[in-house]
Amino acid sequence: MSKKNNPDKLLIFALGGVGEIGKNMYCIQYGNDIVVVDAGLKFPEEELLGIDVVIPDVTYLIENREKVRAILLTHGHEDHIGGLPYVLKQINVPLYGTKLTLGLVENKLKEAGLLGDTKRHLINESSELTLGSIKATFFRTNHSIPDSVGVCMETPEGIVVHTGDFKFDHTPVNEQYADLQRMAEIGSRGVLALLSDSTNAERAGFTPSESNIGKEFEEIFRRAKQRVVVATFASNVHRIQQVINAAIETHRKMAVIGRSMVNVVTIASELGYLNIPEGMLIEPDEVNKLPADRVVVLSTGSQGEPMSALTRMARSTHRKVDILPGDTVVIAATPIPGNERYVGRTVDELMRLGAHVIYGPGQVSGVHVSGHGSQEELKLMLNLMRPQYFIPIHGEYRMLRHHGLLGEAVGIPKENIFLLDNGDTVELQNGIARKAGKIPAGNVLIDGLGIGDVGNIVLRDRKLLSQDGILVVVVTLSKQDGTIRSGPDIISRGFVYVRESEGLLEEANRIVTSTLQKLMSEKVNEWASLKTNVKDALGRFLYEQTRRRPMILPIIMEV
Repeated sequence: MSKKNNPDKLLIFALGGVGEIGKNMYCIQYGNDIVVVDAGLKFPEEELLGIDVVIPDVTYLIENREKVRAILLTHGHEDHIGGLPYVLKQINVPLYGTKLTLGLVENKLKEAGLLGDTKRHLINESSELTLGSIKATFFRTNHSIPDSVGVCMETPEGIVVHTGDFKFDHTPVNEQYADLQRMAEIGSRGVLALLSDSTNAERAGFTPSESNIGKEFEEIFRRAKQRVVVATFASNVHRIQQVINAAIETHRKMAVIGRSMVNVVTIASELGYLNIPEGMLIEPDEVNKLPADRVVVLSTGSQGEPMSALTRMARSTHRKVDILPGDTVVIAATPIPGNERYVGRTVDELMRLGAHVIYGPGQVSGVHVSGHGSQEELKLMLNLMRPQYFIPIHGEYRMLRHHGLLGEAVGIPKENIFLLDNGDTVELQNGIARKAGKIPAGNVLIDGLGIGDVGNIVLRDRKLLSQDGILVVVVTLSKQDGTIRSGPDIISRGFVYVRESEGLLEEANRIVTSTLQKLMSEKVNEWASLKTNVKDALGRFLYEQTRRRPMILPIIMEV
């Protein structure tokens, strides 16, 4: 099909993953065909009180569900697959992913009861898919989890490339080398638009190889006179393999604790992505029975998460493993922005227990490297692909902006670089790109089993309750003559301690009574106006007395 004068347009947009870290979801639409790349989640910020996770708003995909051909998965990290159980309940479309990615996804779908209803297709770097008018092929990349791929989508308008998360690691732990020849070959065919990972766009130079870490772990294990506890991201399979290798070299047995860590180790070893010698793994109960210098514990909790295994060990509340004076704890990850305080608190508690803790930028550089490429690698990707248009993705705005500047530095015209927010669309027709309209995009909050039923109003109420508490006023009125039959009873929670504030609550009681009697005498008997007047009068009085604004909940009954 000729590119010129196509009636259809190519649309590129993100439903999550730009202007933020997490909940990655990118869409390519040509005519009546939509292909989605990834469906991730992100963990809530502090102000999202009680929220468990945040997923993308897929309203647009639900409204166009008959056009959605597939969800292609680049790799198995939570910020790329974690939203699937929620998204698939709303639009059930086929999934395509590599072996380890699908293994991790299947575990999630099983828990959500969706395994039987979801079509799953295994792909590798040689797969070719025809998804309506869009043809998808894949190329191998390096990342901190095996089986990571980038996606090349051929549309009638031209080629769109999504890099997935990547770095260029020339000595990868698992010998899965990045396919530079394939990338250069795609670039030589002419790339219309490139969507590329911006996570480390602020970081100069190259990201070191994961394989550098092995020797450092070995050294730490040799020096440690007692047990070693290593906390890292459960999904960093390469890092886990390095810990296993160091344990083999130093003749230590390994216990795995933390639900997500146990899941990943089980799935990755079953599928052949982790090489664990027979008899090396021990149960957590056995940790205390072996000599202290013959044990390593692999744990979740590198981000100081309150319920994680490492945090529970630090607080001495873990059922199976205690931290003893002289143990070595390695936190082999850098804190995600915002988690520094939690990590700091965990380190404090571990040190109080007498542990030697290896953490933080100065110490951890030897046992942690990023899974994302730094500036020189991002430039290499741009130079391999030589795109006509460039859309930085996967990062907060400053990262996208830095990546845009790298694009300019390698010769992409400024007007051909698009910095997007979630929901912004780039429209390409006859080789010309422009920013077009917005589509619905935002955060859907998951709390327990509820998907999206907690919105701004509920969060505002939770914030109010958490700041100033609640007063419930219960009054019973007579149907016949409108007099007060019982009450008002005032119940306080999180506002004042009742036994020490009797005078204040008695006065509040009097104000409610007089307000109601005044309204009755004026023949006002709509409940809405009774409640509003009680709220206003009581709210004014309490603010004058305490400078607090509790939530006031009047309950009026008639008998």
